[in-house]
Order: sequence, then C-alpha cells, then structure tokens
Amino acid sequence: MDSRQRLRIAKQLEKELNYKRFIHTMGVAYTASSLAMRYGTDVEKAEIAGLLHDCAKCMDTEEMMSLCREGGIQLTKIESGNPALLHSKAGSVLARKEYGITDPEILSAIACHTTGKPGMTRLEEIVFTADYIEPGRTSARRLPEIRQEAFLDLDEAVRMILSDTLAYLSTTGEPVDGMTKETYEYYEKYKNGGKA
Repeated sequence: MDSRQRLRIAKQLEKELNYKRFIHTMGVAYTASSLAMRYGTDVEKAEIAGLLHDCAKCMDTEEMMSLCREGGIQLTKIESGNPALLHSKAGSVLARKEYGITDPEILSAIACHTTGKPGMTRLEEIVFTADYIEPGRTSARRLPEIRQEAFLDLDEAVRMILSDTLAYLSTTGEPVDGMTKETYEYYEKYKNGGKA
C-alpha cells in the first residue's frame, strides 16, 4: 500500500469518526508504527492496522452486530449488544468491506485489539498496546510505566495492560469478557515460565 492509499484511508476516517476518535486513531497509528520499528515488524501493516482499529467505533450497536453477522463472526453473550467489545470485530469486517484490506494479519490485529487473545502475533500485540499507550491517553493508572515497558519488553507490557484492565473492570460491576481473562492468564503463564 502506497502513501496515497494510506492518505485516502485517513481522509475517509476523518469523515467517519468524531474528532476525538480520529485524533486517537492517528495516535494509535503513530504508536503502532513506532513499536513496529522497535520490534522489526512490518511498519506499513502496523500503521494500517492502527489507522483502522476503531473504524467501526462510531457506528451504532445494531450496525456493528449486522457487520459481524455479515462477516460470519460468532459473538458471545457479553459481546452481543456491547459496543465496547463489538467494535473491534465489526471493524475487521468494515476494514475489508469499505477500506479494501485483505491482509489476514491486519484484519486479525483489528479484531483482537480490545480483548487481546492468547498467543497474539507481534503485530496483534503492537496494535493492542498502541491502543492503550498512544499519546492522547491520560487516565490509566500505570501509563508512564507501561509506555516505557512497551519499548523494552512488549510481552510484559501486554501482561501489565491486561492486569490493569481486569483490575479496572472489577470496579465497574460490568461483566468481564472471557477472552480478556484467557489472554491475561496466557501472558501470566508466558511471563512466568515460557509459552504453554
């Protein structure tokens, strides 16, 4: 994908997303590109996945559910009707349908950027982490520490993000998606004795 195509995607996103979400999106694309350089991962794929990770975020819940059905994506009870969880999976369908993205690595990174998944690829870890640490983020408890760790040990940064996310969700009274728990358990085991 050349720079004109990336610019076309950015311009389309600027029309589709609200201002705050668009600024966040540009921050994630920048951060994902930086992490890709650090870890020797495809910078262009990281930038595209970062640009499109929230492409469905400003859609209404019914539209997101319809996209998931259209894409043959199975939803859990917790995901159904929950835009915070739906937008990543719906976004992977939208990225293919409206933005012409066919690369399965990019689409998978978009699909799992909210909850993560056990055994993420480096690109998936990069987009997951970039979404959490991009420059516009300010409220996460250990954000400065996690930002630094992301450029030292990405797996540990992912583990820290998952730990803090679960701790935060436990205070909200909302149900926690099982995939977030599974991913955390995987990274806990991975960091304490090697991959399963």
